[in-house]
Amino acid sequence: MKVDIEKCRGCGFCVEVCPLEVVSLRDKLAEIAGGCVACQACVKVCPAGAITDDQEPAGAITCDACPVGCLIPPGKTGACRRFLNRNGEKVRTVALHTYEDIASLIKPLWSESIQHPLITGIGAGTTYPDYRPAPFIVRGEVDGVDVVTAVTEAPLSYSGVKVKIDTDEMIGEEGADVVYGHHKVGHVTTEEYGSKILSIGGANLLTGKDGFVVARVVADIANQQEVLLKVREGADLKLRVGHPPEIDGKVVKKMRVGCGSASMGLFAPHFRDAADEIVVIDSHVTGVFTEHTAGRYLGIPFSGVHLKFKKSTPGRYFGDHGRGWGGTTIEDPVSLIKAVDPEHGRKGMTILFTETTGQKAKLVRWKGEQTFEEIPLTEKAKKAVGQIRETSQSSRVSAVYVGGCGGSARVSITLFPVRLTEAIHQRAAKLTIGGAPAFIFPGGGITFMADVEEVKAGAFTWVPTPATVAPLEFTMTLETYLKIGGYAEAIIDREALETLLRRRGGRDEA
Repeated sequence: MKVDIEKCRGCGFCVEVCPLEVVSLRDKLAEIAGGCVACQACVKVCPAGAITDDQEPAGAITCDACPVGCLIPPGKTGACRRFLNRNGEKVRTVALHTYEDIASLIKPLWSESIQHPLITGIGAGTTYPDYRPAPFIVRGEVDGVDVVTAVTEAPLSYSGVKVKIDTDEMIGEEGADVVYGHHKVGHVTTEEYGSKILSIGGANLLTGKDGFVVARVVADIANQQEVLLKVREGADLKLRVGHPPEIDGKVVKKMRVGCGSASMGLFAPHFRDAADEIVVIDSHVTGVFTEHTAGRYLGIPFSGVHLKFKKSTPGRYFGDHGRGWGGTTIEDPVSLIKAVDPEHGRKGMTILFTETTGQKAKLVRWKGEQTFEEIPLTEKAKKAVGQIRETSQSSRVSAVYVGGCGGSARVSITLFPVRLTEAIHQRAAKLTIGGAPAFIFPGGGITFMADVEEVKAGAFTWVPTPATVAPLEFTMTLETYLKIGGYAEAIIDREALETLLRRRGGRDEA
């Protein structure tokens, strides 16, 4: 590709989307270095039409692994980095992995003969156009049963990740856009227990104007790399799967063990002697111990404390969302008290405020009306707060890759794709992702999700169609495979595959 410097505006969009990072800005003009494979990503995003085709690099080969058709120069890889031009031949850059190569990453489940694939799709390559048989269809014996595993690295336009952030910190309103730079890549979705959830990717965003950036971010998250995201009108996020989240520059150490109401029951024995009243502040439900059923069950008299939050049931108040205590708007916990009923409260009684993670705590004494004085935490108060803190799990980031396996991948397994779909839903065939177990959504089609931490880091990639690429394995008995119309002529025995691999000096040459 070449740049018309008379048209170039120096916007930098081409720099952001280049999958091989060979485009840069110099003196506010785009410049394309060696290694360009003419994937057209820069052309598609250039608002000025300043990038056009140039001469084909000498010795380049055309990759037919996906619709992009990269022109790969000698010694370079295509846009997806999966294929290399080695002396005029296209070879894979990643070795073919057997199940044994990745078994340590997989959580053990039950042990039917088709539970695990014979080989994985990692390093398998693809067979675009997909009416050809999958790159590897391998037969082996497991527990006396003839088993077949067919594998491919499938480009999936219907794909994304759901990112779980263990925190009660406010990150933004539900539904708010999540952006990477100035590109929308997802949105904040429904909270789960003690966690915020981001939806990143999906078919509509992948096929939209920011699709290349979306694909890159999805692949980076799935590959357990660090990403910097921003919630519009919300928090700055530094996220990496398996690590604590960083929110607005602060590393979050703990996730809540329960909401404010659940904490009443969880820690009731510790709360009984910690203070005359305990208030656990939480953005979902804030709890007041002596009014709550847990306190009443222990026979503790009501303190008369009423909160400004909306009451749900006795001792349970719906919180709000903010960046104060417990993910609420409360900056000073005393301000949460609406009133103390003098018929129940007594002057000199103590009130302990804390969060669902025990990260903050404050002890005050009531002096009458709306007057409180802060006092040092007693040993019993410290013990109660410490119990919450110790029981709370460490905060971390996790993600599941979600994909829809359409006809293009299925037809590389069988000429009758619907039969494969039916076999998956009938559990006659098993889908795994890089060897990791996949949950299959009920209903039509093959929509799945898999824990990215069970997939080898680097197993996912993306192509500038745009789409993300995932290693897929379909495992079933030989009988089932023949029954659904599989490619019998393409089956290779596992022993023959291993011999072939050894003869060719390594799996990347198979």
